[in-house]
Amino acid sequence: MNYNIQLSQDKKAFAMAAALMSISEPWITLKMDKDQCIKAFEGEFKEVYLLHVEAEFAGFIILQTQGSFKGYIQTICIHPSYRGKGFGTKLFEFCEAIILKYSPNIFICVSSFNKEAFKLYNKLGFIKVGELPNFVKQGYTEILLRKTIGPILGYTSK
Repeated sequence: MNYNIQLSQDKKAFAMAAALMSISEPWITLKMDKDQCIKAFEGEFKEVYLLHVEAEFAGFIILQTQGSFKGYIQTICIHPSYRGKGFGTKLFEFCEAIILKYSPNIFICVSSFNKEAFKLYNKLGFIKVGELPNFVKQGYTEILLRKTIGPILGYTSK
């Protein structure tokens, strides 16, 4: 299958992506509707990459590119029709190449109940570095994961 990943600032695409989030885990369990999910696309220093397979919207990823946790993968979501086919891994690999240009560390949070996502992130080389109880919603814990090629000090951009 042919696919492409492109940086986007298209508000209509963001609305479509927020709708996808609202019918996917962990947002279903966290009871976040489309209006709450669209807020993930707001704010400074974010890059949104859209995944299209055979010209059809198949998913997206949001990166935080500045600040203490620059290289933070804020959100990733794949359309149900494309899950389990390697497209999440392709998005990660694409973004890893971008992040490693400016940071030796890649971070992501995963909800403690989102076991399938946790398994994928471990397979991709992420390790647990901490827990954030009640971070997104009262009663739920986010697990902070990190993948690294070294410390920040002394890191030179690739």
